[in-house]
Amino acid sequence: MRTIRLGAGAGYAGDRIEPAIELAEHGALDYLVFECLAERTIALAQQARLRDPAAGYDPLLEARMRAVLAPCRRNGTRVVTNMGAANPLAAAEKTRAIARDMGLSGLKVAAVIGDDVLAAVEAGDDAILETGGRVRDLGNRVISANAYLGAGPIAEALAQGADVVITGRVGDPALFLAPLIHAFGWALDDWDRLGRGTLAGHLLECAGQVTGGYFADPGVKDVAGLARLGFPIGIVTEDGEIEITKVPGSGGAVTLATCKEQLLYEVHDPARYLQPDVVADFSHVTMEALGPDRVRVTGGRGAPATGLLKVSVGLIDSYIGEGQISYAGPGALGRGRLALDIVRERLTLTGVRASELRFDLIGVDSLHGPSLAGSAEPYEVRIRVAGRCDSLGEATRIGNEVETLYTNGPAGGGGAWKSAREVVGVLSVLVPAALARPSVRMFEA
Repeated sequence: MRTIRLGAGAGYAGDRIEPAIELAEHGALDYLVFECLAERTIALAQQARLRDPAAGYDPLLEARMRAVLAPCRRNGTRVVTNMGAANPLAAAEKTRAIARDMGLSGLKVAAVIGDDVLAAVEAGDDAILETGGRVRDLGNRVISANAYLGAGPIAEALAQGADVVITGRVGDPALFLAPLIHAFGWALDDWDRLGRGTLAGHLLECAGQVTGGYFADPGVKDVAGLARLGFPIGIVTEDGEIEITKVPGSGGAVTLATCKEQLLYEVHDPARYLQPDVVADFSHVTMEALGPDRVRVTGGRGAPATGLLKVSVGLIDSYIGEGQISYAGPGALGRGRLALDIVRERLTLTGVRASELRFDLIGVDSLHGPSLAGSAEPYEVRIRVAGRCDSLGEATRIGNEVETLYTNGPAGGGGAWKSAREVVGVLSVLVPAALARPSVRMFEA
């Protein structure tokens, strides 16, 4: 049976580049896919584009393209990525320029656009899923609204001969589903095959997570070679069965356990995994270990798509002020607690206006709170004070108070650090799929 080899070159915006190079050179791939967008990432990209109309795409786009375009061209591998973020057209233009500079004449680059639905969302009266409020109530705090597009326009770009397809916001599994639709000629209403293709995409989309990254726990779940973790390869049949593996000799591991963990990652209802193209059903999935670093996954299903698209709405949420300082040696914990008490009182005395404050002892109670803090006295501790404010000026005052502990607080404080920054928040709405009108723009080096 005919198969297609998909490689996952990235699982998030700042991911390692070396595993993608390894896949491009040694993975014998048909497609190399870079999944680099998260909800907050697209909002930050939109913010960057507001400052500079030529910006808004992934900061690592150039480094990744320069690293993989030549081996991909040499090995007949096509590239699919959402590194276009808030500006797929600029990303495609940049990629074309890189290809020309590298002497890769004739390389075809496609930009998939149409996920930006800000104007439509601002004109509507959509309910916010997380709060029950309305988008209109956010006023001028809204900076972006990007719909999760499906695999259709990516498959269309591939059908037009694109060697590289660059999108903005799409469903993560759609980046992997689209090459299968194109290569195998799957109908866009062949729900079971689309469900299995979505399953393949979901297993691959986080790259190193399915090969042992975000999995290792020494003495419980040991994984060798994490410093040179290999990213996954999915070998998919025409009927949608998938085998997960990696480049021989690379670090990490592909096992039943790593695949099962990734299958359940970020899935609320395994029987109804809502995507733009299909409602995938993972509840009948079975896995079989075929040998070292080889797992076959079968049993995915699908049902008709809902006709709705999720939209990530980016907004200016608030400003965060933060300060940190460390204490070490005998009595470090007591001095750290005294330092927090001093800052807590200082923020009250000086009238800092914060809607939320945190006072943490990193390594003691910063993750799970004081109720779960251990009884052992640490040799060193680092305090952190953070607050949410309505202005940058108020946020700045929080870190300043922590810094003054150098000479106005307990003995032995060192390594003080402070920051104040604008916070971009993300909320979600659902809109009719017809509201987004994706299209493809082609560029040639």
